[in-house]
Amino acid sequence: MSQDPLSMTFAALADPTRRAILARLATGESSVLELAAPFDISLPAVTKHLKVLEKAGLISRSRNAQWRPCQLQASPLKEASNWVEQYRQFWEQSLDRLEIYLQDLQQENKHESK
Repeated sequence: MSQDPLSMTFAALADPTRRAILARLATGESSVLELAAPFDISLPAVTKHLKVLEKAGLISRSRNAQWRPCQLQASPLKEASNWVEQYRQFWEQSLDRLEIYLQDLQQENKHESK
């Protein structure tokens, strides 16, 4: 069963190693060896992370002789950001309503204490 692109993006972002790889690629393309250097995991493990990111459309890999650079593909991140944005607006509106409610309670308490 194939997942929708948004689910694949969030699944890929769920791992801190993959998020760190994406952060590194945000500064420019890198080889697999360069991406693996800061991690205390095997090269095959890094390759598995890269495959997850590639399947989610978050990175692309090309070949230039022996060098296989990886590049960030940000469009799935934009889609995820748009989805999360809907809920940010919901929480901001909820917090605004809570603030108004608390102000009303404070006003009532001031009037009752007089």
